[in-house]
Amino acid sequence: MFWKFDLHTTSHIDQLLDREDVTLRELMEEEDVLQECKAQNRRLLLFLSQDHCMQELVSLITEEPPADLEEKTRFKFPNIACELLISDMTVINDKLGGDESLLEKLYSFLERDPPLNPLLASFFSKTIGNLIARKTEQVISFLRKKHSFISLVLNHIDASAMMDLLLRLISCVEPAPLRQEVLNWLNEERLIQRLTELMHTGRDEERQSNASQTLCDIIRLSRDQANQMPEATEPDPLLVVLESEENVAQLLKSMFEGEKTEASIVNGTQVLLTLLESRRSGLEGLMELYSQGCERSYTVSGSILRAIEPHLKDFQQLLLDPPKKSAILTTVGVLEQPLGNARLHVARLVASLLQSSDHSICQELCRLNTMDLLLDLFFKYTWNNFLHFQVELCVASILNHSSMFMSLYVLQLFQQCRLVQRILDAWEENDKIQAAGGTRRGNMGHLTRIANTVVQNLEKGQVQSQINNLIKELPEDCRGRWESFVGETLRETNRKNTVDLIQQMTANFVDQFGFNDEEFSEHDENINATFDRIAEINFNIDANAAAFEACYKERIQQFDDCEEEEDIWEDKAINYATQVKSRSRYTIIIYVFKNGDKYLHLWFGVSLSSDSSPKDPVRNGQRGRGSASEEEEEEEGASPPSIQTPGSEKASSPRTPQSKPSSKPQVSWGYQRFLIHKGVVCACRFSLQISGIRCAGWNVNMNVSKSFVSVCMCLHVC
Repeated sequence: MFWKFDLHTTSHIDQLLDREDVTLRELMEEEDVLQECKAQNRRLLLFLSQDHCMQELVSLITEEPPADLEEKTRFKFPNIACELLISDMTVINDKLGGDESLLEKLYSFLERDPPLNPLLASFFSKTIGNLIARKTEQVISFLRKKHSFISLVLNHIDASAMMDLLLRLISCVEPAPLRQEVLNWLNEERLIQRLTELMHTGRDEERQSNASQTLCDIIRLSRDQANQMPEATEPDPLLVVLESEENVAQLLKSMFEGEKTEASIVNGTQVLLTLLESRRSGLEGLMELYSQGCERSYTVSGSILRAIEPHLKDFQQLLLDPPKKSAILTTVGVLEQPLGNARLHVARLVASLLQSSDHSICQELCRLNTMDLLLDLFFKYTWNNFLHFQVELCVASILNHSSMFMSLYVLQLFQQCRLVQRILDAWEENDKIQAAGGTRRGNMGHLTRIANTVVQNLEKGQVQSQINNLIKELPEDCRGRWESFVGETLRETNRKNTVDLIQQMTANFVDQFGFNDEEFSEHDENINATFDRIAEINFNIDANAAAFEACYKERIQQFDDCEEEEDIWEDKAINYATQVKSRSRYTIIIYVFKNGDKYLHLWFGVSLSSDSSPKDPVRNGQRGRGSASEEEEEEEGASPPSIQTPGSEKASSPRTPQSKPSSKPQVSWGYQRFLIHKGVVCACRFSLQISGIRCAGWNVNMNVSKSFVSVCMCLHVC
């Protein structure tokens, strides 16, 4: 309703524009210059679109500010200039995209020697990217005339802003025919091949990383756009090159030629992993595929697999002899020979290749005995859960595929890799460590899942009969240990792990379930003690089904919406008489009592009183003798009504003095009943309606015993 009173004030920007000698810097000093620009202040936009202003704005984002300026303010004006240029105002876009001298000034930023200032590079990339989206034809035509454009961008690929610029050229060009022209132009410039060459082991690590990320993003963007436009007549030339056997072979050559470095291995493997995740029928991530428990093969271009196959022995050698790394200090001690990112990415690659279910690839992995090596690493690096997850995926891929050739891999998994014996030995060793007071090993969770995968395929699956025969061929003592492990140890572990409480643990877990600090501190030396106790909690409510059903059928009263709301637009007569301010005061009374061992009853009393007397002793700073006593009388005179509980006689409140006729506000009562289970009442949240006043409670935690009831909650009156 501010417009009724004409509270609009003239912007200081307009006052500055009234001056003939106003400068761009003066306007940029104003805090609301961006707001006024985006609000389409016509005078400001006309001023900014002048030739000398546009030249100065472009200079600010492309030229290094003086080094003698304070660091806090050094890039203030370049940042504001960038925001003004990308404010998406038509007059600014038209001026910048239609003036070739301004585009030349922008382009000159790329002609500088590396490295570029990363902040200025981001300003440049944002500005060019905005023009590509808004003035597409003019900017693309200008860039295509610059034969050195792609070379200059790749020369500065160590700046992540250049990577963003390339991605904008691929994803932000419309309409579709023009986009196809841009893709053909980038392909003619050999963009993919030149990015692949940057993955060579002798290159700078930052350039390798950005080149790898660029290739991965191009793959995903191209595939997404191909899925969105299935009617496209021409294939994406960049994607065709990326998936070609020649390009993948060149990438692998760059990774393994010369001295092997972790950076080149990791960055190159990331591109291969992105290529292998190509067509999963819309399913995202290997874990989603694994969790479905069904056939999880997906189509991968055969050219990619044919290029990778000759280099599987090189990846195998990386598992045996990875790039050297120095010892590192971890939370569980010093790790003399870390696993390393290179070996972890090799494990990820093997898992993806097994998911492809390609006969030739799997046969070569089987010949190289790659799974035996991965299992060695699984049991050696007991605290690397990233590795454990990939090995688990490999085992699941082998056991869950129905392909006939996978039977050879299943045979190798149980005989040469000794999967069953390793599971049993690792479990028994962990039990000994825990019995001696040690910590449970970090790979036990994934080992449990691997064991469950074996058991599930023993009961049903494509290789059920083969696994049964392999189990029968085990030595008698090992077969007996396995049967005992499956029937007792694994079953008990699964029982503990299926407790919903562990799977859905929340931040207020302790408050909800009544554990106190002393109970946690008693088990500091054994991190599993608390979880062992959680698993013992019985959530079965069959014994109290009738009582639970009675509680469930109760309904929270609905809000009272029948009261008419005041119409704020209705014209009303203004009364200038002296008005006395009133203040609402809520009084909340809570009665708690227990009926038997099943129910806990809470009565919430809420009274609303209005204090509007100007002579109130409290408002005048005087306490007054009567104020406290009146409140006490009010609370004492408020008693909850009696209730009827299932299977019990009529229960009344502890104090039921007779209410005396009085002009004081009456107390309105609301009732909430809770079910007691093993001496604990817990509820995340409840709400009830008391005479038009809504009360909401949360974080309710009540411990109940024969002698007392302790209640802890937050209660809010709305």
